[in-house]
Amino acid sequence: MRQRPAPVLNRSFVTATTRFMAYQSTPRTLLHPRHWATWLGIGFLRATAMLPMPVLSALGTGLGLATYALFASRRRIAATNIALCFPDLSDHERRRLTRSHFVQLGRSILATGVNWFASGERLDRLFSIEGRSHIDALLERGENVILLAPHFVALEVGGIYISRLYPSVSMYQYVKNPVMDQVIRHGRARFGIELVERKASMHQLVRRIRRGRLFYYLPDQDPGPKKGIFVSFFGVDTATYPMLSRFARMSRAKVVPCLTEQLANGRGWRLNILPALEHFPGDDERVDTEAMNRAIEGAIARMPDQYFWVHKRFKTRPAGSPPVY
Repeated sequence: MRQRPAPVLNRSFVTATTRFMAYQSTPRTLLHPRHWATWLGIGFLRATAMLPMPVLSALGTGLGLATYALFASRRRIAATNIALCFPDLSDHERRRLTRSHFVQLGRSILATGVNWFASGERLDRLFSIEGRSHIDALLERGENVILLAPHFVALEVGGIYISRLYPSVSMYQYVKNPVMDQVIRHGRARFGIELVERKASMHQLVRRIRRGRLFYYLPDQDPGPKKGIFVSFFGVDTATYPMLSRFARMSRAKVVPCLTEQLANGRGWRLNILPALEHFPGDDERVDTEAMNRAIEGAIARMPDQYFWVHKRFKTRPAGSPPVY
């Protein structure tokens, strides 16, 4: 399949910033002194993107261990989530998994500059793919495809690389800081992915899926008490978005799990493409949502320390249930 030419991104930070600002209608606003601290942070990330991945991995390991030691509130959230999902683990095993998760999280944070600024050629060197035939076979038959992408630590870079391989679309939630918002959107969309704001009409997404764009869908965040339904997740009644079933039905799409694995020692990432969910969507939205959660559980079993455990996945509770955090 023909790939889009990758932009040249190995220039200085000043040049990259100037090129980026050219996309904006009001660059002077984003260059106001109140944003200088943010631009310094962006400059730091741009500089880290030039480091070899093994160096970033080593630094990220240190960052993760420091975060584990210093941020007790997030450590407790991760430990609570792991205890709820893996009640059969011993206390020692849970602590070890929690600590390993923070190491993976630190490595992914230090790789953010690579996510946003690396050239396509560099990503080609850093990525391997297993199971790509599961996507290609569906596309050859003229099927529409939704990629089910659970919240693992390397979720972002996986979506960016998918957009280099296929015309794609995903959802995006605006960031309040306007500089960060523009930089993140530009970094994620530099290979052509369309980003649709989360509050936009779902019909916008459905139209794009029907036109042949792969939908990179992030399913497993707490939807709050109004937008979700309660279905089992690792045996816990968990508020869950039922939207995957609706998207698949409206767009007549097959749902393919897509897992981005962060490899050890800075060796890059591996996209694991799994077979499409069978008999999905069905006639019952609740049954479909439970099937989605089963697929996510299976994905977590493959690499449990890379799931995003620091998110309050069980914040919304059924009526009358005590809080867990």
